[in-house]
Amino acid sequence: MIKTEKFTLENGLRVIIHKDKTTPVVAMNILYDVGAKDEDPDKTGFAHLFEHLMFGGSKNIPEYDVPLQDAGGENNAFTSNDITNYYITIPKTNIETAFWLESDRMLSLAFTDKSLEVQRSVVIEEFKQRYLNQPYGDAWLLIRPLAYKVHPYKWATIGKEISHIENAVMTDVKDFFYKHYTPDNAIMVIAGDVETEEIKRLSKKWFGGIKAGKKTRRKLPDEPTQTQARTLTVERDVPFDAIYKVYHICKRNDKRFYIIDLLSDVLSNGQSSRLYQKLVKEQKLFAQIDAYHTGNVEEGLFVISGKLIKGVSYELAEKAINEQIKIITNELVSDYELQKVKNKVESALLFEESSVLDKAMNLAYFELLGDSDNINLENQKYNAVTKEDIQNEAKKVLLSENCSTLYYKSK
Repeated sequence: MIKTEKFTLENGLRVIIHKDKTTPVVAMNILYDVGAKDEDPDKTGFAHLFEHLMFGGSKNIPEYDVPLQDAGGENNAFTSNDITNYYITIPKTNIETAFWLESDRMLSLAFTDKSLEVQRSVVIEEFKQRYLNQPYGDAWLLIRPLAYKVHPYKWATIGKEISHIENAVMTDVKDFFYKHYTPDNAIMVIAGDVETEEIKRLSKKWFGGIKAGKKTRRKLPDEPTQTQARTLTVERDVPFDAIYKVYHICKRNDKRFYIIDLLSDVLSNGQSSRLYQKLVKEQKLFAQIDAYHTGNVEEGLFVISGKLIKGVSYELAEKAINEQIKIITNELVSDYELQKVKNKVESALLFEESSVLDKAMNLAYFELLGDSDNINLENQKYNAVTKEDIQNEAKKVLLSENCSTLYYKSK
C-alpha cells in the first residue's frame, strides 16, 4: 500500500507527498501534461526539444547540473507522446536545492539563441544516430503513420522529420513553453523521508509565486476505426528481415488495458511464453519475437514484432504468427498459464515499490490518469482478469482488418 498526502497550490500545481522513512534519498518528480501529441503537425519534435532545453539553464541558474551535483543530486528526464517527465534524486538534507532548481526553470527558462542552437544540434544528431543510422531505427517512423491516419500519435516524439527542428525559431519555442510548462499543467511528487509541513512550506515558497497559465482544453481528433488491413514494405541495410504487426487497442484508463497487458505476457513474456516456445525454439522461424503494447493515454497499439531467421520467407513467418493468434482466439489459456503471468505482474509491481524514484514517477502518472491512489488497485485489477476475458479481447483486437503490417526487408 503506497500512502500519500495531497494538496494543490493556488496556481494549480498539484503536489503529492509519499513518506518513506527507509531511505536517506528524496525523489522529486515533475510531470508536465504535454507530449508529442500536443504539437502542431507542421512543427513536431518540440516536446522532446524542450526536454533538452530545460537543461540549458534558467535566468538565475545558468548551469542546471552544477548546483545539483554540488548538493549530491542526480537528474534526468524523458518525453513520450503523452507526457514530459523530469526527476531528481537528492539527499534529504539538500532537498531545497531541488525546489530551487525546478521552480526557476518553470518560472523563467533561459531563452537564448545559443541554448536553442546547442540543443537543436543535439536533437538533430540524436535523430540521425538513433532513428536514421541505426539498424531498424526508422521502423516506428514508418509504423506510426501507417497505423494512425488522423490522431497525432502518427508521429514519434523525435518528430516527423529533421527539418521541423532545423526550422524552429525562438517565437515557436517561447509559445510552446508558455502554453504548456505552467504550474497548472504540472504534477509534482515528493517521495522519501520528508515531513508534510516542510514540503508545503517549500512548495509555497518556491512555486507559489509562479503564475498559472491559460490552460486550454485538449481537442485531439479521434482515430477512425480501421476496417481493412494495411501493409508497407521497405528495404534497408540490416542483418535480418523483420516484421511488425500492430493492432489498435484501448486507452490506458480502460479496464480492458489489464486484459491486453496479460494477453501480451501470455504470448511473449519470457522463454516459456507461446511465441518463443513455438516460433523461436520449436519451429526456428525467428531469431527473436515479441508481443507488447504501447500503453498510451489515448488509444494505443498492440505490437507483434520479430526478426526472421535467414532463409525464412515472410509468408511462412506470418502464417506461423497467425496460427498462434488463431489458437489464442479459439482456445482458453490454461489456469497455470494465466496464474504464471499474473504472478510476474505482481512481482514487477512489488519491485517498483522498492524504489523511491519509481514510486514518485508512478504516482505522478496515476494522478494524471485520474487519481494517484489508484496505484494501489493495480494488482487487484490484474487478478480480476479471467481466461474468458483474454480470449474475448484477442477476438476483438487481433483481427486482420485491425492490423497494419510493416515488412522490413534486409537488402
